[in-house]
Amino acid sequence: MADALDVTAAGTDPAAPRPQPRDCADLFWSFTWLALQGFGGVLAVVQRELVEKKRWMTNDEFVEDWAVAQIMPGPNVVNLSIMIGERYLGWRGAVAALAGMLTFPLILVLAVAVVYAQFASQPAVAGALRGMGAVAAGLIAGMGLKLSSTLRKHPLGLVMCVGLVALTVIAMAVLRWPLFWTLPSVGLLACVLTWRKIAP
Repeated sequence: MADALDVTAAGTDPAAPRPQPRDCADLFWSFTWLALQGFGGVLAVVQRELVEKKRWMTNDEFVEDWAVAQIMPGPNVVNLSIMIGERYLGWRGAVAALAGMLTFPLILVLAVAVVYAQFASQPAVAGALRGMGAVAAGLIAGMGLKLSSTLRKHPLGLVMCVGLVALTVIAMAVLRWPLFWTLPSVGLLACVLTWRKIAP
């Protein structure tokens, strides 16, 4: 009984070593599994797998890395996979994570594209794809709500963070600014405000 309690305590001890990828193969298959689950959007799957299941990073770290991945050119989740792979296993880890994220999904997408070309004109297929669009929007909204818990610990405070969120929504949904302009403008404002808050 005492041994069981010790094991349980060790598993919840915040000072215990954080789990991390064993090797490049672990990175490759982990990101392959992430990519193959990501129908309609990989973000929600990546957060659940990397933060909640594998515990390779905290929720705060995930939000910070995702912000960096968004402002870099290229697909956000691909950028994130490269960053995580490099962090743990250097350039080999970055290559392994990238290969895992792209290899099998690329094969699958090519196969689906061939099949889709044969049936794209059928109304039932077009209707089904529109339905998947609603699911993708729900995944993104749910992911946003889940990550919003990190705003309580942000240096700017919850009210200011909500204001920046509202400003971003207005810029994109009301003013219809492209992401290319929204990120540098609102993102730069957020960076300056945060820097002024935490600067000595």
